[in-house]
Amino acid sequence: MSSPLKPLLEEIHDLEKLVADKIHQTADHWPFDIQDGRIVFDPAVRTQHREQMQRLMQYLRESSLMAIATAPVIYSLLLPIAMLDLFVSLFQIICFRVYSIPRVSRSEYVVIDRHHLAYLNWIEKVNCVYCGYANGVLAYAREIASRTEQYWCPIKHASRVKGCHSRQCLFCEYGDAEGFRREFDELRQRFSDIE
Repeated sequence: MSSPLKPLLEEIHDLEKLVADKIHQTADHWPFDIQDGRIVFDPAVRTQHREQMQRLMQYLRESSLMAIATAPVIYSLLLPIAMLDLFVSLFQIICFRVYSIPRVSRSEYVVIDRHHLAYLNWIEKVNCVYCGYANGVLAYAREIASRTEQYWCPIKHASRVKGCHSRQCLFCEYGDAEGFRREFDELRQRFSDIE
Protein backbone atom coordinates (compact mmCIF):
# COMPACT_ATOMS: atom_id res chain seq x y z
CA MET A 1 0.00 0.00 0.00
CA SER A 2 1.38 3.40 -0.95
CA SER A 3 -0.15 6.15 1.11
CA PRO A 4 -0.33 9.72 -0.18
CA LEU A 5 0.49 10.67 3.40
CA LYS A 6 3.85 8.87 3.37
CA PRO A 7 5.89 11.94 2.26
CA LEU A 8 4.12 14.06 4.87
CA LEU A 9 4.80 11.48 7.61
CA GLU A 10 8.46 11.36 6.61
CA GLU A 11 8.59 15.16 6.75
CA ILE A 12 6.98 15.15 10.22
CA HIS A 13 9.50 12.54 11.38
CA ASP A 14 12.38 14.64 10.00
CA LEU A 15 11.00 17.79 11.66
CA GLU A 16 10.66 15.97 15.00
CA LYS A 17 14.31 14.94 14.75
CA LEU A 18 15.28 18.51 13.85
CA VAL A 19 13.40 19.90 16.87
CA ALA A 20 15.07 17.33 19.16
CA ASP A 21 18.48 18.26 17.70
CA LYS A 22 17.80 21.98 18.25
CA ILE A 23 16.70 21.39 21.84
CA HIS A 24 19.86 19.44 22.58
CA GLN A 25 22.09 21.82 20.65
CA THR A 26 22.12 24.16 23.65
CA ALA A 27 23.84 21.44 25.66
CA ASP A 28 26.99 22.16 23.67
CA HIS A 29 27.21 25.52 25.43
CA TRP A 30 27.25 24.07 28.93
CA PRO A 31 30.31 22.41 30.43
CA PHE A 32 29.09 18.94 31.24
CA ASP A 33 29.88 15.50 29.97
CA ILE A 34 28.05 12.22 30.16
CA GLN A 35 30.42 9.56 31.43
CA ASP A 36 29.15 6.01 31.87
CA GLY A 37 25.60 7.33 31.87
CA ARG A 38 26.41 9.88 34.61
CA ILE A 39 26.23 13.62 34.10
CA VAL A 40 29.47 15.29 35.17
CA PHE A 41 29.80 19.06 35.49
CA ASP A 42 33.03 20.98 35.67
CA PRO A 43 33.77 21.63 39.39
CA ALA A 44 33.63 25.42 38.90
CA VAL A 45 30.20 25.10 37.31
CA ARG A 46 28.92 22.93 40.19
CA THR A 47 30.10 25.58 42.64
CA GLN A 48 28.33 28.25 40.60
CA HIS A 49 25.18 26.10 40.52
CA ARG A 50 25.21 25.63 44.30
CA GLU A 51 25.39 29.42 44.71
CA GLN A 52 22.24 29.74 42.56
CA MET A 53 20.20 27.25 44.60
CA GLN A 54 17.23 28.82 46.34
CA ARG A 55 17.29 27.86 49.98
CA LEU A 56 14.41 25.72 51.17
CA MET A 57 12.91 28.22 53.62
CA GLN A 58 12.99 30.99 51.02
CA TYR A 59 11.39 28.64 48.49
CA LEU A 60 8.59 27.77 50.90
CA ARG A 61 8.05 31.42 51.92
CA GLU A 62 7.73 32.42 48.25
CA SER A 63 5.35 29.56 47.42
CA SER A 64 1.66 30.40 47.36
CA LEU A 65 -0.67 28.74 49.82
CA MET A 66 -2.55 27.22 46.86
CA ALA A 67 0.66 25.66 45.53
CA ILE A 68 1.28 24.01 48.89
CA ALA A 69 -2.38 22.98 49.27
CA THR A 70 -2.58 21.36 45.81
CA ALA A 71 0.71 19.44 46.12
CA PRO A 72 -0.98 16.35 47.61
CA VAL A 73 -3.48 16.33 44.73
CA ILE A 74 -0.68 16.57 42.18
CA TYR A 75 1.35 13.81 43.83
CA SER A 76 -1.70 11.58 44.26
CA LEU A 77 -1.30 10.68 40.57
CA LEU A 78 2.00 8.97 41.31
CA LEU A 79 0.36 5.66 42.24
CA PRO A 80 -1.86 5.36 39.12
CA ILE A 81 1.06 6.44 36.91
CA ALA A 82 3.33 3.83 38.51
CA MET A 83 0.60 1.21 38.02
CA LEU A 84 0.25 2.26 34.37
CA ASP A 85 4.02 1.95 33.98
CA LEU A 86 3.98 -1.56 35.45
CA PHE A 87 0.98 -2.78 33.46
CA VAL A 88 1.97 -1.40 30.05
CA SER A 89 5.47 -2.80 30.55
CA LEU A 90 4.07 -6.25 31.36
CA PHE A 91 1.60 -5.93 28.49
CA GLN A 92 4.30 -5.31 25.92
CA ILE A 93 6.70 -7.90 27.39
CA ILE A 94 4.01 -10.55 26.95
CA CYS A 95 1.93 -9.44 23.98
CA PHE A 96 4.50 -7.76 21.75
CA ARG A 97 6.63 -10.91 21.80
CA VAL A 98 3.67 -13.10 20.93
CA TYR A 99 2.61 -10.90 17.98
CA SER A 100 6.13 -9.83 16.88
CA ILE A 101 5.38 -6.15 17.42
CA PRO A 102 8.59 -4.12 17.88
CA ARG A 103 9.06 -3.32 21.56
CA VAL A 104 9.13 0.22 22.89
CA SER A 105 12.29 1.20 24.72
CA ARG A 106 11.15 2.64 28.05
CA SER A 107 14.47 4.44 28.55
CA GLU A 108 13.83 6.55 25.45
CA TYR A 109 10.68 7.95 27.06
CA VAL A 110 11.26 7.93 30.81
CA VAL A 111 14.27 10.17 31.38
CA ILE A 112 15.02 11.28 34.91
CA ASP A 113 18.15 13.41 35.06
CA ARG A 114 17.28 16.92 36.26
CA HIS A 115 17.73 15.97 39.92
CA HIS A 116 21.50 16.11 39.27
CA LEU A 117 21.35 19.90 38.95
CA ALA A 118 22.96 21.51 41.99
CA TYR A 119 20.97 24.75 41.57
CA LEU A 120 17.73 22.97 42.49
CA ASN A 121 16.74 22.50 46.13
CA TRP A 122 15.39 19.11 47.20
CA ILE A 123 11.73 20.07 46.64
CA GLU A 124 12.51 21.25 43.10
CA LYS A 125 14.48 18.04 42.49
CA VAL A 126 11.56 15.88 43.66
CA ASN A 127 9.23 17.90 41.41
CA CYS A 128 11.54 17.39 38.44
CA VAL A 129 11.74 13.66 39.07
CA TYR A 130 7.95 13.48 39.27
CA CYS A 131 7.42 15.46 36.04
CA GLY A 132 10.07 13.54 34.11
CA TYR A 133 8.62 10.24 35.29
CA ALA A 134 4.94 11.11 34.75
CA ASN A 135 5.38 12.62 31.29
CA GLY A 136 7.78 9.87 30.27
CA VAL A 137 5.41 7.09 31.35
CA LEU A 138 2.47 8.72 29.55
CA ALA A 139 4.50 9.06 26.33
CA TYR A 140 5.77 5.48 26.71
CA ALA A 141 2.24 4.16 27.25
CA ARG A 142 0.96 6.14 24.26
CA GLU A 143 3.58 4.60 21.98
CA ILE A 144 2.73 1.11 23.22
CA ALA A 145 -0.96 1.85 22.65
CA SER A 146 -0.32 3.23 19.15
CA ARG A 147 1.59 0.10 18.11
CA THR A 148 -1.16 -2.06 19.60
CA GLU A 149 -3.80 -0.08 17.70
CA GLN A 150 -1.82 -0.45 14.48
CA TYR A 151 -1.67 -4.20 14.96
CA TRP A 152 -5.29 -4.83 15.98
CA CYS A 153 -7.44 -2.00 14.63
CA PRO A 154 -5.68 0.10 11.99
CA ILE A 155 -8.77 2.07 10.98
CA LYS A 156 -8.97 5.86 11.05
CA HIS A 157 -11.73 7.43 13.12
CA ALA A 158 -14.75 9.01 11.44
CA SER A 159 -14.41 12.13 13.60
CA ARG A 160 -11.35 14.34 13.80
CA VAL A 161 -9.25 13.33 16.80
CA LYS A 162 -7.25 15.97 18.61
CA GLY A 163 -3.73 14.89 19.46
CA CYS A 164 -3.82 11.65 17.51
CA HIS A 165 -0.60 9.70 17.13
CA SER A 166 1.18 9.71 13.78
CA ARG A 167 0.62 5.96 13.19
CA GLN A 168 -3.07 6.69 12.49
CA CYS A 169 -2.05 8.28 9.19
CA LEU A 170 -1.10 4.79 8.01
CA PHE A 171 -4.49 3.31 8.88
CA CYS A 172 -7.30 2.37 6.53
CA GLU A 173 -10.05 4.84 5.85
CA TYR A 174 -13.12 4.69 8.06
CA GLY A 175 -15.82 2.71 6.24
CA ASP A 176 -13.44 1.18 3.67
CA ALA A 177 -14.22 -2.49 4.37
CA GLU A 178 -12.57 -3.70 1.18
CA GLY A 179 -9.37 -1.75 1.82
CA PHE A 180 -9.29 -2.92 5.43
CA ARG A 181 -9.51 -6.59 4.43
CA ARG A 182 -6.99 -6.12 1.64
CA GLU A 183 -4.40 -4.15 3.67
CA PHE A 184 -4.88 -5.51 7.19
CA ASP A 185 -2.02 -8.03 7.18
CA GLU A 186 0.41 -5.54 5.63
CA LEU A 187 -0.55 -2.81 8.13
CA ARG A 188 0.15 -5.18 11.02
CA GLN A 189 3.74 -5.52 9.84
CA ARG A 190 4.45 -1.93 8.85
CA PHE A 191 6.84 -0.74 11.55
CA SER A 192 9.67 0.33 9.24
CA ASP A 193 9.60 3.86 10.72
CA ILE A 194 10.87 2.57 14.06
CA GLU A 195 14.58 3.09 14.47
